[in-house]
Amino acid sequence: MNSITGALGPLFLLILLGGVIGYRRWPSLEFWAQMEKLIYFVLFPAMLVATLATADVSQVPVARLAAVLLGAIGLMTGLLWGLRSWIRLDAPAFTSVFQGAIRFNTYVGVAGAGALHGSAGVTTAAVAVAVMVPVVNILCVASFIRTGTLGQASLGQSALTLLKNPLILACLAGIFLNMSGIGLPGWSGSAAELLGRAALPLGLVAVGVALRPAALWRLDRGTLTTNVAKLLLMPLVVLLLAWVLGLDPLSRDVALLFAALPTATSAYILARQLGGDAELMAAIITGQTLLAMLTLPLWLKLAGV
Repeated sequence: MNSITGALGPLFLLILLGGVIGYRRWPSLEFWAQMEKLIYFVLFPAMLVATLATADVSQVPVARLAAVLLGAIGLMTGLLWGLRSWIRLDAPAFTSVFQGAIRFNTYVGVAGAGALHGSAGVTTAAVAVAVMVPVVNILCVASFIRTGTLGQASLGQSALTLLKNPLILACLAGIFLNMSGIGLPGWSGSAAELLGRAALPLGLVAVGVALRPAALWRLDRGTLTTNVAKLLLMPLVVLLLAWVLGLDPLSRDVALLFAALPTATSAYILARQLGGDAELMAAIITGQTLLAMLTLPLWLKLAGV
């Protein structure tokens, strides 16, 4: 457990630092809104491109890793929709619960994989991001469509936003550069690597800034359902699938890490734009991020990391 907490502890401290900065509103919330855009559209995509374009992806069991991650997402999706009438939530609240159960915080995931397993962990995490991001985004938008919170006029705009997702585009670019043999020639590799180094620490601080402590007072069926699904059931399913499919320890650790992550802070923006319960989403994001500081090390310890 000491090695796990030693690796993840600094990441959690950066998130808590961001929470203090957000609470003090320093230098301003507008500054951090712009900073998050820089991280999301420039720094993090640069890190994904730099990692995937030059990595030896042949060392990653892509098919089995994808089967574990997408299998768990598929099972969780079926379970939530199957229990929707039993959960008894209105349409906006259900979409927030759904996002909270299957989305994951990419910044924490990649940083955690690197802290636990170095460059090999980052490479495996980048592959996991490439596999999961398109599927998760499609499922989340589909949940808004299926529940009827998304108006028809917004459907085309949502599809276009999905196609322009910078993380998806960065993964596609990195994979193309790798498979084509082009890589990152000249100074481009060093430049992308330098940008990528700034992505994770700033991303973790931005996660903390986005937390809403006041939202923690919301304890209801929605927060309980999504926390059980994301922090307990999803890691359990991934651990079982990893064992059945015989994932190597490194890939298993990364898959478990992503399964046990708190949901993404960007889920709040999607909830607000597409008719979800934004206040419930804020409570889920804040609660899961803080709870994951306890549950994530426990899951990794259970897996024998």
